[in-house]
Amino acid sequence: MNGVSQMQRQLAEYTSTLFEEGFLDDQFYQLQQLQDESNPEFVVEVVTLFFEDAERLLSELAKALGQENIDFKRVDAHVRQLKGSSSSIGAQRVQKVCIAFRNYCEEKNVEGCLKSLQEIKQECSLVKSKFEILFKMEQKLLPQRIRLPGSD
Repeated sequence: MNGVSQMQRQLAEYTSTLFEEGFLDDQFYQLQQLQDESNPEFVVEVVTLFFEDAERLLSELAKALGQENIDFKRVDAHVRQLKGSSSSIGAQRVQKVCIAFRNYCEEKNVEGCLKSLQEIKQECSLVKSKFEILFKMEQKLLPQRIRLPGSD
């Protein structure tokens, strides 16, 4: 087995592990379908925007939950936004924590909200490192694809 096909196999195995472990769902495949030669960095760009947005939202959530009188509607709006953007890239585990977080908002459960915020931070950090590994693996294959047309 040559180096390229070995790397392709490793990439496929790693990707399927991300699905098995619940980090990604089918929405990620949908996202990949939108990428083509005219925009080879599409998925990386969308995922990067997600993490920039997530960081901003997590900061807003921490600030909102640190107030003496918590505006649960505002907290819920931030969580809903994070849930929507995580679902659009297929970050399933982040999305699931957001669902629990929204339930705590509805109950006005401060402890539950704070616990969920920590869980979301952890899941975002985990999925970010998974994406970084995935993109590095893809990057290694890109030069190979350019030099070896028709070898997919």
